[in-house]
Amino acid sequence: MSSRNSVHIIGGGPAGLMAAEAAREAGAEVDLHDQLGSVGRKLLIAGKGGLNLTHSEPFDVFVTRYGERRAQVESWLREFDADALRAWAAGLGVDTFVGSSGRVFPRDLKAAPLLRAWVRRLRAQGVRFHVNHEWRGWNEDGTLAFATPAGDIAVRADATVLALGGASWPVLGSDGRWTRPLAERGIDIAPLRPSNCGFDIHWSAHFAQRHAGDPLKPVVLEWIAPDGSVQRRQGECVITQYGIEGSLVYAASAALRDAIEREGHVRIHLDLLPDRKLVAIENALRAAPGKRSLSEQWRRSLGLAGVKAGLVREVLAAEALHDPIKVASALKALPLTLLRPRPLEEAISSAGGVRLEMLDEGLMLRQLPGVFCAGEMLDWEAPTGGYLLTACFASGRRAGAAAARWCLGQR
Repeated sequence: MSSRNSVHIIGGGPAGLMAAEAAREAGAEVDLHDQLGSVGRKLLIAGKGGLNLTHSEPFDVFVTRYGERRAQVESWLREFDADALRAWAAGLGVDTFVGSSGRVFPRDLKAAPLLRAWVRRLRAQGVRFHVNHEWRGWNEDGTLAFATPAGDIAVRADATVLALGGASWPVLGSDGRWTRPLAERGIDIAPLRPSNCGFDIHWSAHFAQRHAGDPLKPVVLEWIAPDGSVQRRQGECVITQYGIEGSLVYAASAALRDAIEREGHVRIHLDLLPDRKLVAIENALRAAPGKRSLSEQWRRSLGLAGVKAGLVREVLAAEALHDPIKVASALKALPLTLLRPRPLEEAISSAGGVRLEMLDEGLMLRQLPGVFCAGEMLDWEAPTGGYLLTACFASGRRAGAAAARWCLGQR
């Protein structure tokens, strides 16, 4: 399989689809390959609870969400930012709105209508789709090697865009197996690690059985940064059988994961009653009638019950539960030890990947001329909140346009 001025995109997620669109708009012939039976599987799953496309923060705040890779990701976003993404979605007939948290969603919250409209438009523009095409690397003659239901095939491409995802949710296609053929060609790849993930905590069997699945809201998460500064963030999280997860934990997961890698574990604190002062809590506990059960005292004096009360019982010794000072202190700074992040395949996204230093401004691998990379397979990470998707779209657009220029001789 080959064609003149052809860009072959490998990977049918947001980055790959956007690369295909950009390359086709630039005048290249475009073929898109995906190892599954249809494209956009991970996008559809991400949209099950409401597709968070992007975020409405001002640009100068938005770009801070990319940590150490801010400078590189910012350059992609200056070409295709959150406003551009919303305008692009509107062009597909998908109106968006800003939620109370500042996150941006399609009006109907669903991913499927957007994906269907996008694929339909790409087909109309001439993009050729090839599903059940599993990329196996390169043959000795430099052609792309694919395993298909009809057997192995070789594809000659003028330019290639790899948009193969990280290694989270491997059942949806991003299994990380692309690391081997790239490493064999000398490409430096940062180890793939869980990002936007939950963490293990050694709960008692009683607590885990009783409270797994219970939400914690609102709470404040506190941890110590490497420079010794105290970091605090308010939000919501969920108790699980193994530990803790949810949006508040995901937002801090990169820092917490890195701390565990350095120290072997990390201590965090939860403020379970962020709207109440320590002294007020102590006074309310002291004023509670002593004739009632402890649970009833807590419920009547503080409205404390369920999982928050369970957490206090989990961390304090039995005799301390009757001490207003110790209970109040636990409620305002509940200590928990995170033992390890959950496995990579459970994470929402992954960190690590092709180091950005291996790429030029067009996201072409310096050691493999004509081969470009985009999306989550690159070495950057971001919290949930639309930041992941926005950068995937933007990097795909950068790589697709550059690949088209390459194969059309405009480099």
